[in-house]
Amino acid sequence: MSVDALLGRVAIVGFPNVGKSTLVNRLTESRAAVVHDTPGVTRDRKELVCEWNGKHFLLVDTGGVDIADPSPITRSVADQARAAVAEADLVLLVVDTRSGITPGDEELAAILRAARKPVLLLANKIDDPGRDTDAVEFHRLGLGDPIPLSALHGHGTGDLLDEIVARLPGHGAAPVGEEAIRVAILGRPNVGKSSLLNRLLGQERVVVSELPGTTRDSIDTVLVRGERTFVLVDTAGLRRRRRQRQGIEYYSELRALEAAERADVALVLIDASEGLVEQDVAVADVARKAQCSTLVVLSKWDATQIGIEDVRPVLERRLRQRPELIAVSAKTGRGIDRLLDKVEGLFDRYVARVGTGELNRFLGDLKEVRQAPSRAGKRLNLLYGTQTRVRPPRFRFFVNDPGLVTRDYGYWVENQLRERFSLTGVPVSIDFVRKPGGRVGG
Repeated sequence: MSVDALLGRVAIVGFPNVGKSTLVNRLTESRAAVVHDTPGVTRDRKELVCEWNGKHFLLVDTGGVDIADPSPITRSVADQARAAVAEADLVLLVVDTRSGITPGDEELAAILRAARKPVLLLANKIDDPGRDTDAVEFHRLGLGDPIPLSALHGHGTGDLLDEIVARLPGHGAAPVGEEAIRVAILGRPNVGKSSLLNRLLGQERVVVSELPGTTRDSIDTVLVRGERTFVLVDTAGLRRRRRQRQGIEYYSELRALEAAERADVALVLIDASEGLVEQDVAVADVARKAQCSTLVVLSKWDATQIGIEDVRPVLERRLRQRPELIAVSAKTGRGIDRLLDKVEGLFDRYVARVGTGELNRFLGDLKEVRQAPSRAGKRLNLLYGTQTRVRPPRFRFFVNDPGLVTRDYGYWVENQLRERFSLTGVPVSIDFVRKPGGRVGG
């Protein structure tokens, strides 16, 4: 989507399970937020561009705020919501009309009044327009007239969007463009993905907990470093076996897979304190299938005696993209700058184009290195080639007969191409096609 500028930033806050994520999905016409009946599904801040009548603003979904809950992760969620409110131009406080005013609603209202931010009070779950008067009791919160709506059915959301657009300041940062490097942070549960993201950003942008499965949505965050812009996506932990995933975990994994599919570079995190396990290979295979470049990151490097050379041979044998490895420590900051350098280099190769002359010289050199396969007296002849696409790179090699290309020879050509043009870790597709007008065996 091409957007010149945003009208402003809108934060959605509320007690757990009042329908915030359902409202986000309704307003953005997407399923970007995980929606489930379990309270507390959304834990991190999630930012999405919302469009209404040709105008755009940033919508920030936050975790359900239960101020009375003393658990560390709940306090962290509350801190995230407070940060979202501090950064917002307008706050939407969502309440559950069916439940009436709760002590949690009153505490949130007091915090918002003290923050002196513009607030719209949304009386959600009024599925019957004839019951709009049920919203009246929420006047007691002292935040103005409550707006009756149903996030589930869409009742009142058009009027809400009109009000949001009218209340915003009308200026804001432009969304990132196609030149931004989209980076998905992938890994099995509890390998340190959120800790790495926070270290990259230099702030507590996402909730970090020792509990596996803390991140349930895919969280996009913009990082500007020098003249390069990164969109970093923290994702839910990927579990290897489908039968292990139920309910929230299933939908969270779908978000992680979608994040990989729209990424340019995937960071596949391996817990260096545990070493390489089979599930890590499965995660790397997700990146390969998503056609994004891959960099293997050995995380928690401060807590291990494992060496890179202990892992490299296995990865080279198991992973078709032959990704590079780098060791980092989110705790100490070791390797973080070098990690971003490698991401930039991978992206530059991911979007690069190989000249036709260079490509044809490469094909000529292949003939000198290894004899092409043959069958029934007919030998494969590599005639010429061209690159047909970037991001990821795709090549078309014209041959006398595509049927003569064996699986082994095709993989060999792919690996030679990676080595020749520094495409290590970059997904490469090669189409072997018959020369136009050519005859089989010609």
